[in-house]
Amino acid sequence: AKPGANLVGVYHSDTEGAALVQVQIEAEGREAIIIRGDTGDPTLAGRLSSEAIDRWGSLDIWINNAAQLMVKPLIETTDEDWHGLLAANLHGFFYGSREAARVMYGQGHGRIINITSAADVLVVANLGAYIAAKGGILGLTKTLAREASLLLARSGKLTEPDGIGLTINTVTPGFIATEMLEHIPEKVLTQVLSHIPLGRLGKPAEVARVVHFLAADASSYITGQVWGVNGGMDM
Repeated sequence: AKPGANLVGVYHSDTEGAALVQVQIEAEGREAIIIRGDTGDPTLAGRLSSEAIDRWGSLDIWINNAAQLMVKPLIETTDEDWHGLLAANLHGFFYGSREAARVMYGQGHGRIINITSAADVLVVANLGAYIAAKGGILGLTKTLAREASLLLARSGKLTEPDGIGLTINTVTPGFIATEMLEHIPEKVLTQVLSHIPLGRLGKPAEVARVVHFLAADASSYITGQVWGVNGGMDM
């Protein structure tokens, strides 16, 4: 909102948090539509894009950022656990990326940014399903970026005169100080910190600045790339 974007957002259960976000966006002089939903629902992505297009006439930036954590050994992971975790952590990214790409192909421009995790670089025991999902997002993003370039090249819309085009990238945060970390045992967190060269957890704003760059015109020649914001975990 600070650089001038209007936003459609989705939340799962934190009604108070969603209301606060809307107030903060509107305080920046922008408009916000915040709805309740589950990114694992295949119909939600279409609803979100329709809200943006109906209100503002286009869909310029799409960020998939939903995540759910489960700490459990793979041999104890049930079918229900597995599919439940992938619904938010992988399927939702597919639904969102597909919806955004369909709209942006028609426009000939846009930005898709998938927030994954550096967990697939520093493998941590008992996060098997989570790490599998995050690795899947990397492949999904790169494939979609290649397909977008090929499709727009054939249509003659590969590069707009102002260099905006359509780019699709991934941001891989490390361990960021958010509420999600409350579910990680202290012993596991201590082990993780020992593998971070910068020696600390990341801040949400440090991830947001990279996302903003990838959403802006300044990143017009970057697509299909992985941007690590993880304190050097993948060094």
